Amino acid sequence: MVQASESMTLIKNPILPGFNPDPSICKVGDDYYIATSTFEWYPGVQIHHSRDLKHWRLAARPLNRPDLLNMLGEPDSCGIYAPCLSYSGGLFYLVYTDVKRFAGNFKDTPNYLTWCSEIDGAWAEPIHLNSSGFDPSLFHDDDGRKWLVNMVWDHRPDRNFFRGIVLQEFSVKKQQLVGDAKLIFEGTELGCTEAPHLYKEDGYYYLMTAEGGTGYDHAITMARARKIDGPYELDPQGPVLTSAHDPTQPLQRAGHGDFVRGPSGDIYLVHLCSRPLPGNERRSPLGRETALQKLKKTDNGWFRLESGDITPELEVNLDLPEAVGELPGECFTDFDEPNLPLEFQWLRSPWPDELFSLTARPGYLRLHGRESIGSLFKQALIARRQEHHSFTADTIVEFNPSSFQQMAGLVAYYNSMKFHYLYISHESAIGRHLAIISCEADHSMAASFPINDAKIKLEQDLPVEMKAVVDNASLIFNWRYPGEQWHEIPVTLDMGLLSDEAGNDRQVQFTGAFIGLCCQDLTGAGTPADFDWFRYSPRL
Repeated sequence: MVQASESMTLIKNPILPGFNPDPSICKVGDDYYIATSTFEWYPGVQIHHSRDLKHWRLAARPLNRPDLLNMLGEPDSCGIYAPCLSYSGGLFYLVYTDVKRFAGNFKDTPNYLTWCSEIDGAWAEPIHLNSSGFDPSLFHDDDGRKWLVNMVWDHRPDRNFFRGIVLQEFSVKKQQLVGDAKLIFEGTELGCTEAPHLYKEDGYYYLMTAEGGTGYDHAITMARARKIDGPYELDPQGPVLTSAHDPTQPLQRAGHGDFVRGPSGDIYLVHLCSRPLPGNERRSPLGRETALQKLKKTDNGWFRLESGDITPELEVNLDLPEAVGELPGECFTDFDEPNLPLEFQWLRSPWPDELFSLTARPGYLRLHGRESIGSLFKQALIARRQEHHSFTADTIVEFNPSSFQQMAGLVAYYNSMKFHYLYISHESAIGRHLAIISCEADHSMAASFPINDAKIKLEQDLPVEMKAVVDNASLIFNWRYPGEQWHEIPVTLDMGLLSDEAGNDRQVQFTGAFIGLCCQDLTGAGTPADFDWFRYSPRL
């Protein structure tokens, strides 16, 4: 049992570092839960748990079966958008979008509902709700009725793609939406109106939305109405939260939020933010993270940050006792358990047995050589989030390729077009060797960096240790045989490329950098690679 201290809790933002965007928060008794987006990473939706809003643990990834989620073939930055987690009548409810198309005017956005009595239990087979747009949210009214809100995507070229927010009732008895969908809010001049959440306080229905796009103009806006279907009046002050006015703020891209009341009536707002690289105001390899602020309610019934400003704060004092615990630091796993540690994910597939095994060779993670590192289908890539601007990650791999089409090693990965990869392969002229492939944020073919004008021949038939040393915007790979000195590879790679903002096509993207392990066999033979352990160490 966690014991509480006498002092108040000082929060240091972000509370969920690394790729943890689009937070939805709910409270059950003394427990707080936050659900965040996972996009193309499997299993879908991260749910963190806390008692004091400071110490968080990853409690579940509920979308872990083919009937709940199958993302094979989905483009980068598709998949799970903005889940909403709520609790009513002894059940957790989760609504989510599985976006199937990214580029162009059209979006395919099926929205689903699932539920479970336990946060880490087996969630129910999902109900398809609608497909009119993303960011669905379920509101439980005090009269027992339930309502769905979501943004509507308008593909017509002469219209605003972000049509507005629609409301429709959900019937628990019929297990479907009933009645007509009604457009209740068309947004403000900021545009890109999305991320709706409904609340009811003092006879008003409050509608929180995100606007301005999920980049550096992001913001939270609010409106209210006496009836749930409107008409909604805008907060006369404008955005409740934004960093758009001040590019010097450490928490940028602030927006997309949700709030919950604490035991004494205090209001806690969780919201999306990012921390650009020092000296680089427009590159955020950590992706979009989750921060927390305190809200207050004014005498005329509007919500404001407790600070009185609209700018997110790095440190926030909460009127909650702090639970005894430690914030996450170094992470080491030796793959001795039959299940993958919870901090790791893979890409798109609901059939992980095709990609990896922890039982084929007990004590090792075996990756089965599958499709290319750019594949949108069967890719044997296991990784964890980058949570710090500076860190080291190392591992040891046993891999005996017989073809240049077989590769395995350590990868810093953003998406199929943005990665840095140190790998073992084989060529007839050189034999078993090390090389680096780096795909630099555009849609051309990945370029292979020469290392001292040649690949590194592996003279000994031994396992190889690999290490990535990341210092803000730089990445340097190292290698050695077990027990020997490290050899630094004299190529400095740009970690800023592994960010939402990087890319020659400037296409908006939504995830964050990962560090992990992968194996490819383009011959189709499935040649495996065995990894004995993996370590992630912050460099603070």
